[in-house]
Amino acid sequence: MDDYPQVLTIEEASKYLRIPLSTLYKLAQDGKIPCQKVGRHWRFRKEAIDNWLANSNFGTESNRTPKPQG
Repeated sequence: MDDYPQVLTIEEASKYLRIPLSTLYKLAQDGKIPCQKVGRHWRFRKEAIDNWLANSNFGTESNRTPKPQG
């Protein structure tokens, strides 16, 4: 069922994460996602991506700016 290799290209990682390539390039360049640059190419370990997703607080209430009351 898992059709992705252990090491993903940026295109594969973009599809896996379901985010635009431009967003993934920005995350990679800013060091906000686990990856390595091999020569001119970005590489992503699927296991590291899965761990990063599992340990991130995306969309949690504590990660959001509170709305003003009133």
